[in-house]
Amino acid sequence: MTLSALIVGLSGPVLTPDEAAFFRDLRPWGYILFKRNVESPGQVLALTDALRALDGREDLPILADQEGGRVQRLGPPHWPRYPTGRAYGSIPDPVERAAVTRLGARLIAHDLKGVGINVDCLPVLDVPVPGSHDVIGDRAYGHEPEIVASLGRAAAEGLLDGGVLPVIKHVPGHGRAAADSHHDLPVVDASREELEAQDFAPFRALADMPLAMTAHVVYAALDPERPATTSPSVMRDIIRGAIGYDGLVMSDDLSMNALAGSLGERAAAAFAAGCDVGLHCNGRMDEMIAVAANAPMLGGDALRRADAALERIARGAQPFDPVDARARVEAALAVAA
Repeated sequence: MTLSALIVGLSGPVLTPDEAAFFRDLRPWGYILFKRNVESPGQVLALTDALRALDGREDLPILADQEGGRVQRLGPPHWPRYPTGRAYGSIPDPVERAAVTRLGARLIAHDLKGVGINVDCLPVLDVPVPGSHDVIGDRAYGHEPEIVASLGRAAAEGLLDGGVLPVIKHVPGHGRAAADSHHDLPVVDASREELEAQDFAPFRALADMPLAMTAHVVYAALDPERPATTSPSVMRDIIRGAIGYDGLVMSDDLSMNALAGSLGERAAAAFAAGCDVGLHCNGRMDEMIAVAANAPMLGGDALRRADAALERIARGAQPFDPVDARARVEAALAVAA
């Protein structure tokens, strides 16, 4: 089966005839849902079922950003509010902290799996520093790489327990950025040694995870001209080299304003740098057409990595009591607060 090396968004809560025709020809590797695509559990399940019926793959990757806190695509009144990463990091006892973080992610997986979503863009492995932009802020588990790595692993394993693939982000680290890459291009001036010691450390610790998302951030010590997403040297020497990551690397959203050039040029640059899959989120047909024209078919190492990731879904969900789990998470966070 030939697939385009893309993950794309949809315009609204139903699959339109134009989208169905376009996606049938494009055959993207996966899809991503946002709040504009979410109304109720029945509606989301109907949408994911429609995408799978169109595609023909039961393991079709359907993603969402379901972190908790400010980044949560499925929310009240149909789904609970989930805590921020920082809330989990505030639990004093390290053993309890990791156990509750894993349980919180397992609850998210339970919610997502119930409506046909099998990939969550979690955990956030960025390590904020004083003075950095709050685009990461309380999404991070803490300010120490050891805590971020520990709780990032707990969250990733909680998702996997529920049959949902985690996406580690934003490699090789967005925590130092002084700008929001949705709007501007951040430039980080830290030395290679500082980056190795703090920013890269959580990603090295979770290099066994199946999926990763890049940072639209320039690291002056690594490549002063290009953000990680479009930098061959950062991809080769840092993500694949120093960090040792051999999972599937997707770009962050190609429509974000941190990237320069047309949508087609951005896509071409991301693939030339070494991204396995391009991510385009806003569901605009004109932009998807431009991105698709510059996307390769999934093959070689990218296909190997994609297949290896999907094999992790096939292991299925472990037995789970969501009522008991939710009570334990809420009790632990109440004590920490």
